[in-house]
Amino acid sequence: MREVRHTSLRRSLLMGILLPIVLFVAIDTLSLYRQTLNAVNTAYDRTLLASAKAIGELIEIQGSAEQAQLRTRIPYAALEAFEADNRSRMTYRVSDATGQWIDGAQDLPAWQGRLPDQGPYAALVDFYDARLGDEPVRVAVLLQPVATGSERTMAMVQVAETLELRETLARQILLDTLLRQAALIAVIAGVVLFVVQRVTRPVRRLSQALSSRQEDDLSAIDEADLPRELRPLTQAASQVMQRLEHLLENQKKFVRDAAHQLRTPLAVLKLQVQSARRGDLAPHLALQDIEATVDRATQLANQMLSLAKIEQLRQQKDYQWLDWAPSVREIALDLSPLIAAKSLDFEIETQPCTVLAHAWILREMTRNLLDNAIRYCPVGGSLRIDLRQKGAHAVLRIADSGPGMDAAQGTRLFQAFATERPASGSGLGLTIAREMVLALGGEISLENRFEASRLVGLDALIRLPMTRSVTG
Repeated sequence: MREVRHTSLRRSLLMGILLPIVLFVAIDTLSLYRQTLNAVNTAYDRTLLASAKAIGELIEIQGSAEQAQLRTRIPYAALEAFEADNRSRMTYRVSDATGQWIDGAQDLPAWQGRLPDQGPYAALVDFYDARLGDEPVRVAVLLQPVATGSERTMAMVQVAETLELRETLARQILLDTLLRQAALIAVIAGVVLFVVQRVTRPVRRLSQALSSRQEDDLSAIDEADLPRELRPLTQAASQVMQRLEHLLENQKKFVRDAAHQLRTPLAVLKLQVQSARRGDLAPHLALQDIEATVDRATQLANQMLSLAKIEQLRQQKDYQWLDWAPSVREIALDLSPLIAAKSLDFEIETQPCTVLAHAWILREMTRNLLDNAIRYCPVGGSLRIDLRQKGAHAVLRIADSGPGMDAAQGTRLFQAFATERPASGSGLGLTIAREMVLALGGEISLENRFEASRLVGLDALIRLPMTRSVTG
């Protein structure tokens, strides 16, 4: 099985805040280092340019016309003044306009580039990186006009400097920058950690309070010390716990009542068996009593299983759009022997009504109501089933000619194990029908039917929505 990874809110906050800051600081450090290095190179390049200008001033023309030649006598002291310290060395090369060597280091390659279109200096100067022997150097080349008398020409002055001092200074700048940025990140991390610890403290306190609760404690969560952002979560959790508490209470009550109801037929069954063994009744009468008791216990067990299945279907919501009319006619046909046994004047009229439901729920819901109506109809009475669309609802009406009910019974009959005639059933039929209707998002009601101010029967009505989704 794949390992489940649990995300820490505190770790997520720290990573979400610190990672962008570290990334920004890293980019800023690199940018700052490059800017500082460019500034250092510009400063040292000024020194090279000053050296080239000093050398250019010592160049002169000897001779005239075709014999005119550039000559220079440059002492090392002319460069020594520009050397920062003994960690770097400077050298030079003087050439004519064609690159022909005149003075200085012959192993310094002649400049082959071109002047920038608009450099930082007014002079005809260019800076580039080269190698002198095995060492990298920074070179400044100056195109120096030279005039002596009537002679005019152009000299090329190259001044090269080794990079030891620049590299040492660059490393020092980088180290200082990294130290300052590391100190900044450490301060930010400490502040963020403190803030995150403080902000998540209510979450830890809430978690500790919930974990220390008793197993049966489903009371609402105390929101007195919680921040506003956590209150929607705690309110939702409190609502869930309230619904769970209500559900558990209903289940406990139902289990108690069911145990009581099952205990009675089992006790009766045991007494009937003992009576049959003693011969108190004729065998066929004893078997009839035992069969009736078994039938009652079986009906109760099946109804309890139906209630459990309704809850399962309510959770799954495995519903489809179904026509209710075929289910109604199918159930009426299944129960026709009971209708015929009481010689009922039976009528049925249905219209196509498509509802969002489960086929089993539709059948069982209709069966329970119709079975209940048949049970309370007197022999030779009337029974009518009517299914039609009214507005946005499908309405099923089952009208019997039974004794009806009073107002108190109308509310009580939908409660579990409540029945008008205890000997006639377990009292779960209407409860099951109500749970099924609620699972489909509908309504169920019982209404007395009057004619000329005289009670003539009872109408059981179910209204199911035809256009909206089932909410359970």
